[in-house]
Formats: sequence, structure tokens, C-alpha cells
Amino acid sequence: MAAIFIFLGLAAAACRGAAPEVTPTLPATAAPPTHTPTPFQPSPTLQPLAARVNGEVIPLEQFQAELARYQAAVGTQLATEDEQRVLNDLIDRLLLAQAAGEEGYSVEDASVQRRMDELASSLESDQGLVDWMADQGYTEESLRGDLASSMAAAWMRDKIVAGVPAAAEQVHARQILLYNSEDAAAVIAQLGAGDDFAALAAQYDPVGHGDLGWFPHGYLTDERLEQAAFQLQPGETSPVIETSLGYHIVQVIERDPARPLEPDALLRLQEQALQEWLATRRAQSDIQVLLP
Repeated sequence: MAAIFIFLGLAAAACRGAAPEVTPTLPATAAPPTHTPTPFQPSPTLQPLAARVNGEVIPLEQFQAELARYQAAVGTQLATEDEQRVLNDLIDRLLLAQAAGEEGYSVEDASVQRRMDELASSLESDQGLVDWMADQGYTEESLRGDLASSMAAAWMRDKIVAGVPAAAEQVHARQILLYNSEDAAAVIAQLGAGDDFAALAAQYDPVGHGDLGWFPHGYLTDERLEQAAFQLQPGETSPVIETSLGYHIVQVIERDPARPLEPDALLRLQEQALQEWLATRRAQSDIQVLLP
């Protein structure tokens, strides 16, 4: 960056010192002056980049500093997966900040200064902030830039998750989980013969009795299990559902078309909404990864 400033300064000085072009009147015997052409024009040093997102850049220096902070926090050795994770996070943050700008949100200098003051206060002094920035690989300029970008990204994130309703269709279900197909077939036979599902569930799960609680669409980690549950009416039992965990038999106890979400379920749906938004935004964006 210093090279750019130097070049611009020299160019400005040259412009200030240049005289208007004048065609001199020469004696007839004088030879015209000769000029040696400049073989090339100087150009500013290009800034190394980690990525370009819709024309906006992520400098390599910023990526490397963020990667170092991530490594220090996690305490693992540098790995390709870490590089990809950090770069993806920077790209996601930039996509969110760009969308916030499109929505009319802008970060004022005063807001960034308040964050700087809060950080200095938490570190007990301005010198504490200076020491912390040095330890974290920040300059004041880069920290202010990161704070502004993070504030814009957080505003857009909050706007996205606010669109997730606080209530949703939910079912209350329980299951019998078995670990081989023979046991699953035996339990299906017992249920067919009239055995009580709740009693069998308690037999195979003495602690939780197989209770899955209330959950909305998109909450369970296995989509097949969830789909089966939402196809059942209260009192109905599913066939055997095989997943990576084993063999499940599900019974729905209750249904509610608009039950308020529990905090963990709401958080899960909000995370899903954010990831779906980011996936869509990435597909619509021009993203160039430029890591060396």
C-alpha cells in the first residue's frame, strides 16, 4: 500500500511541476531538441487478494490475519480445512454486509467509535486496546474495518432470522430404537399382536421412554425419521425406519398446527434459514477465490 501512496505522490508532484506545452521559435541553424521517450509508465503495486466477491475484495493480508486468530483460538495446527473455513466465513460476512447495504443499512463512524470505546473499556484502558490489537494482528484501520463489516453483517443476519416464525406445526412423538433388523422385526410383530407401544418403548429406553418431545419440520437430524413422524396421526405407528443410528419405530402422541417453538427448536430453524439464505446468495454472486 505504501508503494501506491508513493506513486500517487510522485504523479501529483509531476503534474504540479509540468509547464504548458510551448513550441519555441528557433534560429534557422539550430537543430531541433531531441526527446527520449519513456519506455513505460509506472504502475501501482497490486494488492495480493484472497478473494473477490461481487467486485469487492478480501485482501490476502486480512485473510492471513483472520486465519492466525482462528488458529490461536482453536489451538490446532494449520490445515487446509481451517483455511477453507476461515475464507468461507469472510465471504459469508461480506455477502451479508453487501446485502445490508442493498437494504439501505449503513454503518456510521460514530457507531464504530462506540464499539472501539466499549472494547477499550473492557480492556481497562486505551493502552490495553493498543496491546490487544498488536497481539491479535490488527491495526486501528483494519479493526475499524472489521467492526463495520461485522456490524453490517449482524444487522442482515438478524433481519433474516427475524423472518422465522415463533410458532410452527409440530408433533409430539416417541420411538423404539433398535440396533439390528431382527429385533426390529420382533417388535413390529409384538405391536401387531397388540402390545402397548409406550410399555415397549420404556423397556428399550428405561430413562427417557423413547420420548422425542415436540419438534417442527427441519428439527430432527435425520430427514427420513422426521418425514415419517409428520405422516402419522396421533396413535399411529410407523414401519421400521433405518438410519445411521439404527432401526427406529415411531409413534405420534399429539399434533399441533401452530405450537410455539421451544428455544432450541427456534434456534435450529433460525440457523437453517441463515444457511439457506447464504447458499442462495452464493449461487447468485460472482465469487473468485484467489488464494496463492
